[in-house]
Amino acid sequence: MKGRTIVLDHFGDIEAAALIVDGKLDDLLIDSDGPRPGTIYRAIADRPVKGQGGMFLKTPDGSAFLRQIKGLAPGQPILVQVSGYAEPGKAVPVTQKLLFKSRYAIVTPGAPGTNISRSIRDEEERDRLLEIAHEASDGAAYGLILRSSCAGADADDIADDIDAMLALADKVLNDPSTDMEVLSEGDGPHILAWRDWVA
Repeated sequence: MKGRTIVLDHFGDIEAAALIVDGKLDDLLIDSDGPRPGTIYRAIADRPVKGQGGMFLKTPDGSAFLRQIKGLAPGQPILVQVSGYAEPGKAVPVTQKLLFKSRYAIVTPGAPGTNISRSIRDEEERDRLLEIAHEASDGAAYGLILRSSCAGADADDIADDIDAMLALADKVLNDPSTDMEVLSEGDGPHILAWRDWVA
């Protein structure tokens, strides 16, 4: 069996996705009961970890661990994004570098500029994508990366994706509350498969 097949299903109530390439399992995503990577919290700084240069944070889903905590004081609210899965009995790893990812675009607060995936080499296509990006993100305060999936994609679909991610970034970054909360849920296996596997 040649080609790529994406299978979306469930194990009981748990969402799962499989990528099959030329008849062999290439990748498998299974949802976990812990926080999904990509989830964004307004966390509360809890206590520093001596010797590790990090700090434990309180989130609505339990303890999180952040490295590089310059200028962070216990009790202070901070925006963080889940960067991976927690090992059993350990805190969830998080980062202050927030990324808002969709099928075609990644919005990068704190990293200005517009970039096109290096895998898109055709100059005409790069120019077309830059034009779409500049129109869609006109006046945006954040950086933007157009992913390799943009190659040959419909201009309106790309612009819609950029608009959605910019709106989400605005909503999260300009939320005036200081309470601990989940600001954006990470994507599950079905959305990740659509986002990252569709060639």
